[in-house]
Amino acid sequence: MTNLSGLTALITGAAGGIGTAMAEAFAAAGARLALIDIKDAADLAARLGPTHRAFVLDLGDPEAIRRTVGTIGAEMGIDILVNNAGYGVVFPAADPDADAIATWDLTHRINLRAPWLMAAAALPFLKKSGRGRIVNVASQAGVIAIAEHAAYGSSKAGLILLTKVLALEWAAHGITVNAISPTIVDTPMAEVGWAGEKGERARREIPVGRFAKPSEIAAAALYLASEEAAIVTGVNLLADGGFTAR
Repeated sequence: MTNLSGLTALITGAAGGIGTAMAEAFAAAGARLALIDIKDAADLAARLGPTHRAFVLDLGDPEAIRRTVGTIGAEMGIDILVNNAGYGVVFPAADPDADAIATWDLTHRINLRAPWLMAAAALPFLKKSGRGRIVNVASQAGVIAIAEHAAYGSSKAGLILLTKVLALEWAAHGITVNAISPTIVDTPMAEVGWAGEKGERARREIPVGRFAKPSEIAAAALYLASEEAAIVTGVNLLADGGFTAR
């Protein structure tokens, strides 16, 4: 069993379905949590125990990222960073109107720029840890082309490459950097976006015949954050039920 006692894990997007599952898994492994979301995750932090803290942060604001991560590092330390937050509005590529351009820009700010800025801000504390871990949540859409996913897919493809670059640059500091690329995950958001026949068709396209569970993505992140995965870095772990194996 993974033991993260005495370590601090910073998790973004903590109030969402995957983020909550990650928070529960990391807390059960003994980690002290810094839970970041654009909405207040204080209730989740309190439910998991008195050592955990919640921070409201807009990941589109570079100065707020620097300030908040600095505060967390100074007060709690940072041993593990999980860049889980994401933005996922999709649209056809053929009509770059003002709304589509704004969505493209926001998608890349949250899905690609923010993980870079979070990692850079956390770097001094990860170095101090001596066993720093970064886990980036990417997507199967960053590995293969999916219709209407030009913005989302390119942001996640960029995140996968960013993962590899950081893994190379920071390995000498004892820091590992890895990504997880899930298929669609059964969350409240997915219940809305993938309802009805659209969802049934998507499930049929996944060889295992179902969406991923949030707990399965959390388990993958927990492994990559563990001491047992110290040799694993620069990897994109596909948790997609075989979708990209074709």
